Amino acid sequence: MVHVREMGAADVEAVSTIRVRGWQAAYAGIVPQAYLDAMTVEGDASQRRQWVSQPGRQSRDLVALGERGPVGWICFGPCRSEVPGPGRAGEVYALYVLPDLIGQGIGGRLLEEAHRLMRSQGFEVSALWVLSDNQRARRFYERSGYQADGAAQDDAYDEVTLTELRYRRGL
Repeated sequence: MVHVREMGAADVEAVSTIRVRGWQAAYAGIVPQAYLDAMTVEGDASQRRQWVSQPGRQSRDLVALGERGPVGWICFGPCRSEVPGPGRAGEVYALYVLPDLIGQGIGGRLLEEAHRLMRSQGFEVSALWVLSDNQRARRFYERSGYQADGAAQDDAYDEVTLTELRYRRGL
């Protein structure tokens, strides 16, 4: 059983571990290995400290706490791009769970709480971007009510271009 709460400054190192290990596990075979190998918890934590201390930041971060402390993390806020259709759109920017705990409902619990908080902030739609080759994540989001809406964008990782698909669902 996990408990979800707002991320605090003391959680930065744990969240960076979750994010880096999550990237390295989820994107192996998709993102170039050299890019994944170059990721460090220390580098991510340094960037994350700067990010969370930005004045006027509109995003929110939640952590899932298990017996080992933080075991999952989600970041969300206002949608960064125009989403067609009625309603104000929020966006899930990132969602990661420690790789050895994937499949235990932690990601779903984080997503449920993010959706609840987005609704309370007046968002009517949630959007997110997922790498087209990340079939596991795509299945997870589809089980959570998200559907690809036809939008795509390309991102480069060590000169390899990968396509992300936008998913969305009503809140």
